[in-house]
Amino acid sequence: MSDAHLTAVEYRDWLKDIKQRLRQAQVKAAVQVNTALLTFYWDLGADIVERQKSAQWGSGFLKQLSADLMAEFPDMKGFSYRNIRSIRQWYLFYAEGVADLATSCGQIAQQVASQLPASEEPIKVEQLSLQLKWPQAVAKLVQIPWGHNREIISKCKNVTEALFYVNKTIEHNWSRNVLIHQIESGLYEREGKAVTNFAETLPAPQSDLAQQLIKDPYNFDFLTMTADYNERDLEKALTDHITKFLLELGAGFAYVGRQKELQVGERDFFLDLLFYHTKLHCYVVIELKTGEFEPEYAGKLNFYLKAVDEQLRGDRDEPTIGILLCKTRDRVVVEYALSDIHKPMGVSQYQLTRALPDNLKSSLPSIEELEAEFGNPEGGDE
Repeated sequence: MSDAHLTAVEYRDWLKDIKQRLRQAQVKAAVQVNTALLTFYWDLGADIVERQKSAQWGSGFLKQLSADLMAEFPDMKGFSYRNIRSIRQWYLFYAEGVADLATSCGQIAQQVASQLPASEEPIKVEQLSLQLKWPQAVAKLVQIPWGHNREIISKCKNVTEALFYVNKTIEHNWSRNVLIHQIESGLYEREGKAVTNFAETLPAPQSDLAQQLIKDPYNFDFLTMTADYNERDLEKALTDHITKFLLELGAGFAYVGRQKELQVGERDFFLDLLFYHTKLHCYVVIELKTGEFEPEYAGKLNFYLKAVDEQLRGDRDEPTIGILLCKTRDRVVVEYALSDIHKPMGVSQYQLTRALPDNLKSSLPSIEELEAEFGNPEGGDE
C-alpha cells in the first residue's frame, strides 16, 4: 500500500473507527472481568463466613487458604492474606448491615402493626421489600472496582451510607481519589441539606433534583483565607481553584463567569459567580457572603434571578436557581426569608481551612530557625 493510500481520508476515518471500537471492547471486557471477579469475591466471602461459623475455623484458616490459592494461581493477584481478610470483611459489612436494617424495619413494622387490624401485615411487607432490594444492591457492588469497594467499607459507618457512595461512583464514574475525597468531606451528610424553597417554586421532579444538588455546608478545604477576607477575595480564590471548586459543587456545573454584568434600567449589576447546570438545564447564580445570613440577601438574589431569567435564559432553559453561600446562618431566619420568595433559591454555609491562630504562631519556629536547625553545617558535605 502506498503512502498516498495510507493518508487517504477514508483510511484515516476507518482507522479511527477501528480504534474507537477497540477501546469500547476493552472497556466492556474490563467491566465484565471486574464484575466476574467481584462476584467470585462475594461468594468466597460468604463461603468463608459460613465455614468459619459451622466448622469453627479460626484466623489460621485464612492464612492457609491464602497460601494454597497463591500456590495454585501464582499469576493471579488478590489472594494475599490481607486481601482475603478484606473479602471476608466486605461480605460481613453488607450482610450484617442488612440484617441489622431488617431488624430495625421489623421493629418499626411491629410498632405500626400494633395499631392496625390483624389482617394487615406490615412486617412481612417491609422484610419482603428489603429482600427484593438486596440482590439489586449486590449487583451494584460488583460494578465498581475492588479498590473502591475496600475504601467504602473502611470509611463508611453503615450500609446506607456505603450504598450512597456506590451509587454515586456508578453515576459519576469517580476515580478512587475522587471517591476518597467525597467520603472524607462528608458528602453523604451534606448533600441536599440546604434550606431552600424549591418545593414551592419548582415543579417535580425538578424541585427534587435541585434540592439534591445543594450541600450544607460546602467544604472549601482547598482555601486558606486571612481573617479579614471579603467577598471579592473569596470569589477570586474560588475561581483561582476552579477545578476543585467544581468538584465540591458536584457533577453538572459548568462555569460561565464571575462578576457577570447585567444592565437593568440605567444601572449595572454584577453577579458574583454564574454557572450553568447541564442536568437541570438552568443557570445557577451563586452569591458569596463572608458573614451571617441577613434577610435582605434573599431579596437581592431574587432580583438577580429575575434579571438572568429575563436576559439570559433561553426558551429551553428551566428557571434560574440561586445559591447564597454564607459563613453562618440561622435556619429559622432563612426559612422566614424564603417563605415569600417566588424565585427558587437555597442558602448554605461554607467552611474554609482555618488559618493558624495568632496565639500559636509565636510558638512555632521561623523559617530562619528551621534552616539553622536542618541546614548543612558550614563547610560540610553537600
